[in-house]
Amino acid sequence: KGEGHAEGEKVENPDTGLYYDEYLRQVIDVLETDKHFREKLQTADIEEIKSGKLSRELDLVSHHVRTRLDELKRQEVARLRMLIKAKMDSVQDTGIDHQALLKQFEHLNHQNPDTFEPKDLDMLIKAVSARYK
Repeated sequence: KGEGHAEGEKVENPDTGLYYDEYLRQVIDVLETDKHFREKLQTADIEEIKSGKLSRELDLVSHHVRTRLDELKRQEVARLRMLIKAKMDSVQDTGIDHQALLKQFEHLNHQNPDTFEPKDLDMLIKAVSARYK
């Protein structure tokens, strides 16, 4: 990300086309504020990232970073719930299973909507990887 540019210079990345593109970008931006995680990310190869090995490094990030990631996840869950509600309102079918709808969103752990855990990072990486196979 941004190789060959001056330190701290923002580089515009093209839209990934993912419906959770903004969430993905925000998670990456927050993780890159942690020096330890940023170093691990820069030295990791693609297989370490895809395998989930990098996700375990989440346990070593600062409390401030974890708090911000928790906040981002809660916002994303709220956004997804709004999408589900809008879909339900448009269909007007009261027999819709909310949990089944949430399972469609494989980029986060919907069973734990309050905290961002290594599993969430792993799921986000796997969802992006699956999209670009």
